[in-house]
Amino acid sequence: MTMHADEIPTSVALVRRLLAAQFPQWADLPISRVTSSGTVNALYRLGEDLVVRLPLVERAAADIRREQTWLPRLAPLPVATPVPVGQGVPGAGYPCDWSVLRWIEGENPVVGDIPGVAEDLAEFVVALRRIDPGPGPASDRGGPLSHRDHATRQAISELHGIIDTDAATAAWEEASRAPEWSSRPVWTHGDLGPGNVLTADGGLRAVIDFGVVGVGDPAVDLIPAWNLFTGQARETFRSGVDVDDATWARGRGWALSISLIQLPYYRETNPVIAANSVHVIDEILAEHRSRSTP
Repeated sequence: MTMHADEIPTSVALVRRLLAAQFPQWADLPISRVTSSGTVNALYRLGEDLVVRLPLVERAAADIRREQTWLPRLAPLPVATPVPVGQGVPGAGYPCDWSVLRWIEGENPVVGDIPGVAEDLAEFVVALRRIDPGPGPASDRGGPLSHRDHATRQAISELHGIIDTDAATAAWEEASRAPEWSSRPVWTHGDLGPGNVLTADGGLRAVIDFGVVGVGDPAVDLIPAWNLFTGQARETFRSGVDVDDATWARGRGWALSISLIQLPYYRETNPVIAANSVHVIDEILAEHRSRSTP
């Protein structure tokens, strides 16, 4: 993957210096970079049981603070989630807050018809929704789809000649016409992509990266229906999350908007995200055509 111009460089040596200054009890543990398709954080495994999370862009430092603040208040959930054990601050030439968390074993799932994972992830989404929203922070992805209209249409224009832009516009406009969420805000993870899901033995092992967790419209947590599941697994997920047609339509809109915006941005720098974005767009446009065909 190619670095973006604003990306902060990280290394094993940097992690070692940060630990020596702020968490000397861990400074002598083995450190290795974790291969990840993530875009705003670098991960370094620390010994057998820990992982260091370093923002790659300064705006992601707020995600670190949000995760540290709110994750402990959301436990217990039906699958494993990150456990913060240390919050680092800028130092050793590194400009951001950073974190140390418990390591969770598991593998990112391959997109497909995986109903066992779909059932487990739906259970997670429902459990998260049921937690008292209390004073939780507003989700960055918890507002109406209309807030994303300009950025989504701009992305469509940038993809002219790459995707069917007329069909993408029609599918986006269809989702945008769905009634807005008018009930009480609920907790949402906000970024349930394949890279933030860990599986083991055919089921869901963990959900990670709660950097944009917050309260708002539950529709954003329906995006795995298109970025992760196909076939019967999509139907299993829909049955499990138990939402009305309007919420499902907004979820489709969120999945489409996110992928349309990601594709031109990551086409040359992150092939994993770009390929998943193409998959989502293809799936949603195929659905849209099937609904539009008499």
